[in-house]
Amino acid sequence: MSTETDLLALAVENAELRLALADAQEQCVELAVDAGELHATIKELQARLAAVEAEHAAGRPQGSPPQQSERV
Repeated sequence: MSTETDLLALAVENAELRLALADAQEQCVELAVDAGELHATIKELQARLAAVEAEHAAGRPQGSPPQQSERV
């Protein structure tokens, strides 16, 4: 192979790798956005669960056994 052919092959490979990198970066951004949304949802659900648990605890003395209707 000539030096020109080697250089052209290297340029093509470089371009392909740059495209692959750009695609991977775009996927990373999308994953980060999804992760942020999931994190917010988890925090909201944790807050709601804490509120329900607090309401439930306020309805009966701590440590008392659950009533028949509360058993699962």
